[in-house]
Amino acid sequence: METELSKQLGAAHAIFGFTPFPAVAAAITRAGGFGVLGAVRYTDPGELARDLDWMQDHTDGLPYGLDVVMPARKVEGVTEADIEAMIPEGHRHYVRDLLAKHGVPELADGEPSGWRITGWMEQVARSQLDVAFDYPVALLANALGSPPPDVVRRAHDHGIRVAALAGSARHARHHADAGIDIVVAQGYEAGGHTGEIASMVLTPEVVDAVAPLPVLAAGGIGSGEQIAAGLALGAQGVWLGSIWLTTTEADLHSHALTRKLLAAGSGDTVRSRALTGKPARQLRTEWTDAWDDPDGPGPLPMPLQGLLVAEALTRIQKYGTEPLLGTPVGQIVGRMTSQRTVQQVFDDLTRGFEKAVDRINRIAGRSPS
Repeated sequence: METELSKQLGAAHAIFGFTPFPAVAAAITRAGGFGVLGAVRYTDPGELARDLDWMQDHTDGLPYGLDVVMPARKVEGVTEADIEAMIPEGHRHYVRDLLAKHGVPELADGEPSGWRITGWMEQVARSQLDVAFDYPVALLANALGSPPPDVVRRAHDHGIRVAALAGSARHARHHADAGIDIVVAQGYEAGGHTGEIASMVLTPEVVDAVAPLPVLAAGGIGSGEQIAAGLALGAQGVWLGSIWLTTTEADLHSHALTRKLLAAGSGDTVRSRALTGKPARQLRTEWTDAWDDPDGPGPLPMPLQGLLVAEALTRIQKYGTEPLLGTPVGQIVGRMTSQRTVQQVFDDLTRGFEKAVDRINRIAGRSPS
C-alpha cells in the first residue's frame, strides 16, 4: 500500500490514522502507517508538549502528524467568557432537565468539568502550534478547512506539509488556492464533522478538482478492500479515524462506550449538531434524539453548543449513563465487532488490500501478485 505520497513522507503504507490518543497514533506509525494526533482537546499547551514528548519516545524515529482545529478567518478579542454569555438560559435548563431525567449524578465540588471545546477558538489552536513547531511533526492537518495563510507559511517554513479536510470539490479547490499540500476528501459516511456527499462520489471529484495535488480518501473506510477502492478512485492514501476507537491502545475511559461501539451496526449513527453545533456523525443515543427533537430548543451554533454541553458530557461519560453515552464515529462502526491491537487492524487491512488487488488482477486477466 505504498504511493508516491507515502514514500515522500516516509511511511511504508499509505494509511493515515487520525486519533485523539497518543498511544494509538504512535502504534499506527510503528505499524508502518502515518499516525496523526488530534490536538483539539489540549487546552493546556504543557499537556500537548508532554504527549508529543511521549510520541517522540515511542515512534522509533518514524513520521507522525498533528491535527488542529482553527478557522481560516481570524476573530479578534473574543474570549470564552464572551461566548458563555451568549448561551440562552433556556438551553441550560434543557440540559439540566435531561440529565435529571436519566439520573446522572453531579460532579464533586471542585472536580474539573472535563474537556471544554475551547480548542475551536483560534488562540488555543495557535498556542498548540507554538508547541508543535518545536517537534519534528511531518504533517499539519486542519479539520476546519484551510488554516490562516500565516499558519500555512509558518508550517512550510518548518518543512511541514499542510492538509485540510474537504466535503466538496468546491471546498477542495479553495484549499488548493490557499496553498494546501494535501486534501482529505471526507465523505458523508465519516465520523465527526462531515458534508453531504458520499465518499464514492466525492473522492474522484476532489481528485479531478485539485490535480496534481495528492488526495486522501476518508469516510466509510475500514477494510483493505475499501482502501483499494479509494486508491482506485485516484486517492494517494486513506484517512482513517473511527476504526481505531475500539483498539486496545485507545483510552475511551468507559467500558460501556466500548461495548456500545462493538454492538453497533452501520445504521446506528446519526449526523447531528448535538455535540458541537455543526453536523457531526456520531452514535445515535437518547442524547442526540433529545437535541434533534422538534419539541426541544435545538442545538446552538458552534462554539456555543460545545461549551453548553461540556460538563454534561463529562458527567455522562464518568458515570457511564448508557442511554446518553456516545461518541463521534462513522458508519464503518458496523465492522468494529471486536477489540484488536492497532497492529492486528493493520494486518487485516493489508491482507484485505492484497486480496482486492489480486481479485482485480484476475478480472483484468493478469497474474496475481
